[in-house]
This record gives sequence, structure tokens and C-alpha cells, in this order.
Amino acid sequence: MRILKGKKVAGRILNDIECNIKRDKLKPELAVILVGENKASEIYVKLKGKAAKKTGIDFSLFKFKKTEKENEIIRKIQELNENKKICGIIVQLPLPVKFNTQKIINSINLSKDVDGFHPKNVKKFIKNEADIWPVFPHAIVRLIKSSGVKVKNKKAVILANSMRFGEVMKAALNNKGMKAEYILTKNLNRNLKKFNKVDIVVSAVGKPGIIIGEMIKKSAVVIDGGITKKGKKVFGDVDFDSVKNIAGYLTPVPGGVGPVTIACLLENVYLAAKKQSK
Repeated sequence: MRILKGKKVAGRILNDIECNIKRDKLKPELAVILVGENKASEIYVKLKGKAAKKTGIDFSLFKFKKTEKENEIIRKIQELNENKKICGIIVQLPLPVKFNTQKIINSINLSKDVDGFHPKNVKKFIKNEADIWPVFPHAIVRLIKSSGVKVKNKKAVILANSMRFGEVMKAALNNKGMKAEYILTKNLNRNLKKFNKVDIVVSAVGKPGIIIGEMIKKSAVVIDGGITKKGKKVFGDVDFDSVKNIAGYLTPVPGGVGPVTIACLLENVYLAAKKQSK
């Protein structure tokens, strides 16, 4: 089995972004909205800022307490929408439970939605009409391609917590020539046999060890997009020990999908900056 190292894939993407920004003489700036004091979110934001600095993307962080009024956060986003220096805006998720996440994301200008979360951008992506990819599905596709496996007409199964993610991930894989379907976690037990018949398995549900070796076809590409923290340890959806001698390729957790997701985000910032500069 070969481990698909996300840091290596991300490094190549970040190098390309840096070169492209210099070549195009751009000055991209990413604005990040962080609400509350979620420790994991704070770590992710720092990683995004560090990666942005490497590529030449300016990084502005706007922090709000969880006691802040929702309208104040939306007002800040609207202000950033009007700021021509800012070419990308993201809201670090999850938000504290009292906030309407979708309402806040909907306030981001479509052209600055570099996460690809706005429902109008999601709809365009599913129709294969989007200018940029949503970052998480793009990271998964990049990791699959990094295996070197020829993916055209290969069958894939996605384990998802929601129809929305399932549809987006399915569209991402189909866009690259795969024949994908998704299964919701609640329907997993009645669909276990489907996993043995596919060449590519993607899981992103945050349930440690839900994907086990006996589910996997020999030499399959397995992308573990789940992450769960228990104490100081981090776990993926894949039971590594039972899968490692069956899968042909597997992403680690941590160090798999995460770094590539950040790189794909910054790639979207560059693409947004390029489009807005015209």
C-alpha cells in the first residue's frame, strides 16, 4: 500500500500559486471571519495564514466573540464585499450554534466565495458551470489523481453525512470521468456490498473506524476525509490497521486531505484575484 501524503501534494500546489502570483503581478488578499473560541478552528486559521504567507497572499483575520450579534458579522462581510483589495472571503466553520450559518455564508459576494459554499455556487458546480471548485471536494480529487491511477470510468462510492455534500462530491468525481454514487451514513449497513465493488472510496463523516478492511476492494484508492479528536489524538474514518493490507492507496489522518484543502483554498484566492483584476 502507498500512503498519499497530503503535504507533498499541497506543496506542489502552493509552489504553483506563488509562481503564478508573481508572473501575473497580483496582490491577492484573503479575509477570514472567525467567530468564538473553537480551538480547532483557531488552529486551522493559523495554518491557512501560514500557507497564505508562503504564496504571497495577504491574510486578514476578523475575530468576533460568540456573543456578537449576527447582523454585525454580516455587516463586516458586506464591508469586505465592497473592499476591492479583498478578493476572497471565508467564514471559518463551524460557527457557534446560535448563528444561522447559511444566512452568514449567503452574505458573501459570489465572486469572493473562495470556499465555494454559497448555494448558488454549489448549484453551478453540480451543473459543471462553476469558475472555481469547492475546496474540500477539489482536495479529494487532487489526492486521488496523485495516486497515478487512471480514473476514467472507474467506479467510486462516497460515504456522506448529508445529501448536499454527497451531491457535490459525486459531481466532483463525475467531472473527472469517474462513475460515482454516494451513500448516507444512516444507510451504510444496507449498502456494505457496494464498497467491495468499487475502485475508489471516499469517506468524510467524522466517525472513527467506520471504514474497515473487509469493506474494501483489493488495491482500491481510499480517501479518508474524516477527522475526529479524542483527547490529544486525531482519528480518521478509516480503520488504518485493517485497511492497510488491502487498499492500494490510502490518505493518512492527519496529513492527508487537510493540507491539500488549504492549498486548494489559496488556489481559489489566486483564481478570484486573477478574474477580478481583468
